[in-house]
Amino acid sequence: MDKTFDALLARMHELRDLGGLIALATWDQETYLPPKAAESRAFQLSTVQGLHHERLVDPRLGELLAWAVGNPDLTDDQRAMARVLGEERDRAVKVPKALVQALAEAQSRGLVAWREARKENRFSAFKPALERLLALRREQADAYGHGGERYDALLEVYEPGMRVARLSPVLSALRDNLIPLVEALQSAPRKVEDLFVGRNFDPEAQWRLTLRLLGDMGFDLEAGRLDKSIHPFSNGQHPMDVRLTTALEEGALSALFSTLHEGGHGLYEQGFSPAHHRTPLANAPSTGLHESQSRLWENQVGRGRSFWTHYFPVLRETFPQALADVDLDTFHTAVNRVSRSLIRVEADEVTYNLHIVLRYELELMLIRDELPLDELPAAWNERMRRFLGVTPPDDTQGVLQDIHWSWGEFGYFPTYALGNLYSASLYRAAQRAMPGLEEGLARGELKPLREWLRTHIHAEGYRLPAEELVRRVTGQGLTDVDFLAYLKSKYGALYGVTL
Repeated sequence: MDKTFDALLARMHELRDLGGLIALATWDQETYLPPKAAESRAFQLSTVQGLHHERLVDPRLGELLAWAVGNPDLTDDQRAMARVLGEERDRAVKVPKALVQALAEAQSRGLVAWREARKENRFSAFKPALERLLALRREQADAYGHGGERYDALLEVYEPGMRVARLSPVLSALRDNLIPLVEALQSAPRKVEDLFVGRNFDPEAQWRLTLRLLGDMGFDLEAGRLDKSIHPFSNGQHPMDVRLTTALEEGALSALFSTLHEGGHGLYEQGFSPAHHRTPLANAPSTGLHESQSRLWENQVGRGRSFWTHYFPVLRETFPQALADVDLDTFHTAVNRVSRSLIRVEADEVTYNLHIVLRYELELMLIRDELPLDELPAAWNERMRRFLGVTPPDDTQGVLQDIHWSWGEFGYFPTYALGNLYSASLYRAAQRAMPGLEEGLARGELKPLREWLRTHIHAEGYRLPAEELVRRVTGQGLTDVDFLAYLKSKYGALYGVTL
């Protein structure tokens, strides 16, 4: 057997190429796949994921990785590539191919069942598919191995090194800080109107503006594309092929913020070092760190006054009738309006993490088999009342609102909250490093921030664990201090209260 790094690199390329095809098929499933093709796509994904699994667990790859671990002549990057792929393979060899294929098929069927359940506004129509996905994920967690907490094994896929024992206190503390913060803002004497009620924004004009924003951010539209979907998402097959989607609504401007959000993901995917393309290092070290990029662009930038100093005149020119009676300050306050809303993807910065904690607590109970599925909608509604003071009127606006469980993505939701925490720390570090950052944003100069992030985060790829990389850039690891300080300063000023 040829034991050289070139031989190992060829295996890395093959695995990345197969992964790219899987990603492309799932992107197509959410955008252009004809409804009657859902069954065939389920089989196709099952087959290709099975092939990927076979190649990953191939004993010859194991021999190459063992050779690389003990080779002192490899570069730091080469050792990092072998380490990351070795960790992925160690998990994969524990999972039978039949389970991999069963999960792929269950995910495709789960997506179809979720869509139908939403149409019928009936959780019971989704329940059998969810039950199947939960059973398979528990089986997968047991195959991976854990110290008695199945959720740890699933969390490892998205947030390597994170454990329930550490995560639960972080999210519980965040919840306990946010509930009274929301109450204080809702009780503030200064009220913020819902500016968008009764206003119409032409979807095609919104579409053109989203493309402009992506270009201004520095997203390369010749190495990626933007499409429309019900649920905005991003998908990177390769740094030269990054797919984004956004959702357009005539009565809102949410497409602008979802485009900034997905654009943040897209910049990360396009920003990996060319030396790492088609290798395991062309990856974020955690989903939470990836999410920090989207939240930073959507919120710290996209809901900041500096950003709108430049873009509000553009917006008024695009929608002169809808915004004729609105000035910059009114608009900026309105896009930061805090409300106890039902829908996570429409939630403001202050309430958003409460939606995440709700999902985390419920899926932790589901994986532990502590919550019967028949009781899931009621448990969801009870936490909505307790955390946010609202009750979903139906399943579509409640337990069926997210796509993630239809994919069996248990362990994914907490990464949104971790991304919010990381984003605040990273943006604060960027402000320290670039004293003129806000003035530049007010002139519409978005690319300097893109370049700072590319240098300090994106180009590093998976060289370091997520928290270690954040600590190197900001001087500290995971903390809620910067995030809570950011919320209290910003929203205290907007609502005229001391928080």
